[in-house]
Amino acid sequence: MMTSQAIAAAPAPQQTFRSDAVRLFAGFAGLGAAAVNLAVSSSLFAAAGPVLPGRVAGAAAALVWGGVLLGWTIAGLSRNRFPLPRTFAAVLPAAAAAHVAAITLGAGTGMAGLGISHLAALLLTLMVLAATSWLRRSSQKLPGMPGRNAAARLGAGQLLAAAFAGALLVAAITTPGLAASTAGQFAVPHGEHTGGHHAP
Repeated sequence: MMTSQAIAAAPAPQQTFRSDAVRLFAGFAGLGAAAVNLAVSSSLFAAAGPVLPGRVAGAAAALVWGGVLLGWTIAGLSRNRFPLPRTFAAVLPAAAAAHVAAITLGAGTGMAGLGISHLAALLLTLMVLAATSWLRRSSQKLPGMPGRNAAARLGAGQLLAAAFAGALLVAAITTPGLAASTAGQFAVPHGEHTGGHHAP
């Protein structure tokens, strides 16, 4: 006969499974957002025309933020918890606002093409923010929740399916964002060549 404590503890492994799936999703989105921010930085640094202080500042900010986000995401995935949750709960909305400002202000400049990259980075940032907010609330509700070993024993196939779906969604948003950057515009599809002895 199950005791009241056993009944209360029964949903915990399923909750742990959900937390692991959401953590993976946040990690994928964080990696995608970091990559797009770094692509935006390289685009701004490589832009033609006079070197403007605002453009250089934006490029430097995107470079620093992309590097910080990349390190934070890797740390969160390797430690099974994202560090500095309160700090990033404040920084992520600020980053989202910066992307909105870049989309709005970039419409009247020669860098309007980066609007797609900023839009992708905005969506990915909001996904990271939503996922980490859910994780923070979940850990507060169930502070004594079992570790990842319980999740590994329960629903491994579901976790794999959730990881695949999350990766697919993130890739669908990240790919256009990278393609809209300068590096993406100069990328040549596999099997095709421009210039050199391969050209017709």
